[in-house]
Amino acid sequence: MRKIALLGSTGSIGTQALDVAARHADRFQIIALTAHSSAEKLFAQARQFHPKLCGLVVEPESIPDDLRDVEWVFGPECIRAAATLAEANDVLVSVVGFAGLPAVMAALGAGKRVLLANKEALVAGGALVTEAARKAEQPLLPVDSEHSAVFQCLRARDTNAPSRLILTASGGPFRTWNAKDIENATVAQALKHPNWSMGRKITIDSASMMNKALEIIEARWLFDMPPEKIDVLIHPQSIVHSMVEFDDGGVLAQLGVPDMRLPILYAMAFPDRLTTGARPLDLAQAGSLTFEAPDRAKFPGMFLAYDALRAGGAACAMLNAANETAVEAFLAERIPFGRIWQVSRDTLEAAGAQPANTVEAVFEADALARRTARGILARMGA
Repeated sequence: MRKIALLGSTGSIGTQALDVAARHADRFQIIALTAHSSAEKLFAQARQFHPKLCGLVVEPESIPDDLRDVEWVFGPECIRAAATLAEANDVLVSVVGFAGLPAVMAALGAGKRVLLANKEALVAGGALVTEAARKAEQPLLPVDSEHSAVFQCLRARDTNAPSRLILTASGGPFRTWNAKDIENATVAQALKHPNWSMGRKITIDSASMMNKALEIIEARWLFDMPPEKIDVLIHPQSIVHSMVEFDDGGVLAQLGVPDMRLPILYAMAFPDRLTTGARPLDLAQAGSLTFEAPDRAKFPGMFLAYDALRAGGAACAMLNAANETAVEAFLAERIPFGRIWQVSRDTLEAAGAQPANTVEAVFEADALARRTARGILARMGA
């Protein structure tokens, strides 16, 4: 029985994690739940799973009478309270954005096993997080489908050293568009992902392929792989979730239907494997599986990952912060789609080198990047 604290329980990853936890109630106990502001949804989850602790970043007007026996924590500190809860074995971090970094650090500092569905924690504080995991003697178990795929392939390596990681990308809604039309895409168009149902911010990142930039950075830290040995292929069918090329020339790939319950449950049950209830993969029905190199003219934001990794320091944290700021402006319809990557690039160039040797330094670099990005947006008239 694994006791799990689930941070971000009302989002897409969180609700699917609860789905597989309910399917395997003999293996998992949900000990804590947190959400940002979706109070009614969290109340329903608390009634079903009976956690010891619940938290909301935005305090509701009242707590239902039937849930008053639950320990409630409000404000940003609720994430730390859940992440460090003594009874929890595992902490599944699926909060959105930069808030994932302190959550992960708190969980590791408390000796918990972290199931990581938050890209930004490793993007912003990769060296700090991996060192904290080493000290805690706990694995970082990836929940993203691409990193879970790489992790599973590496488990089958034997003595064969990996020479290259190949992350796959659906290409999002704009894979077949030309670069000029992509620049002027609307919010509604960018939110129409062909394969996955996700939150608004990550769906926009998928459309710009900035999500793949963040995944390149995440892979560098998760698997201790130099960035020049991490590649991306566009694979619109989303059947091959990622691949690993080995020194002997062999390539292992992890395949499955596009269903996030598979990587979520793999992390939750690790090292065991349990059934998800997902439909099995039928390759004959799937038909052709195609791959293509990403087009720099269409998706320039993806390639900023390599620039940030080469720059070192807090550049990756600043790239993430600038992108978050630009995506907010795009979703508010203050800038066209093509400006998202430009704001990120210009922020990196304007802010300059910043240290990332402490969590506080990362926070300062994040704040500087957001101020810089807002200044750039203001000059654009946004």
